[in-house]
Amino acid sequence: MSDTRKPIFDLVRNLVRRGLHQAEVDALDEALDRALGTSPNFLTQDRVPSVPSCGTDLRVSDIGVELVKRFEGCAKVRPDGLVEAYPDPATGGAPWTIGWGATRDGLHGFVDRDTVWTQQQCDERLVADLERHAADVRSALGDAPTTQGQFDALVSFHYNTGAIARATLTKRHNASDHTGAAAEFARWNRAAGRILKGLVRRRAAEAALYRS
Repeated sequence: MSDTRKPIFDLVRNLVRRGLHQAEVDALDEALDRALGTSPNFLTQDRVPSVPSCGTDLRVSDIGVELVKRFEGCAKVRPDGLVEAYPDPATGGAPWTIGWGATRDGLHGFVDRDTVWTQQQCDERLVADLERHAADVRSALGDAPTTQGQFDALVSFHYNTGAIARATLTKRHNASDHTGAAAEFARWNRAAGRILKGLVRRRAAEAALYRS
C-alpha cells in the first residue's frame, strides 16, 4: 500500500470495523491499479519518442511531475483543507512526511506528527524540491546523452531514494548501458528491509518511462 492510497484503506477499515488481512490489501491494490490505470505502461502511451540530449540541458517535464505526484500523493487532507503529516509506511513513525513527499519543515527541521501545512505550501514545496532533485540528477549525469523520458524517470527515482550520486543505475546510464540501467530500477524496492508493493509499482513505472 502506498501513502497515496492510505486514506482509502483507512476508510475501508472503518467501514468493516476491523483491520485488513494482507490478501485483502493486495486485492484492493490490484483493483485500484485497474481503476486508476497505474500499470507500468501508463506513462508511455501515445508519447512521441524523446530526442537524446545532454543531461545539463534538461528540466523535469509535465510527465515527470505527474509520475512523482502519482506515487507521492498529497495525503491526509483535513476537512478544513489543511494537510497533516503521516508516518513512514515501513516504520509506522519517523521519517514523518507531509504534502508531496516532504520530510523536512523549513521552519522546524524535520516534519513530525504535529506538522500541518496549507495546500499552497505543499505545492510550492513540490516545485522547489523537484528543481533541487533535478539539479542533482543533471550534476550526476554530466554530459551523458539522456532523453527526456530517461531524465524524468531518474528525477523520480532520486526524489524517492536520494541515491542518484551513488547508484549503479547512474553508472550504467552514464556508460550508455541503458538496458542495464533500466534493469537497476527494480533493485530499489525495499524500505526498512522490507519489499513494499508501492515501491515495486513505482520502480516499474520509472523503468517503463526510462525505456520509452
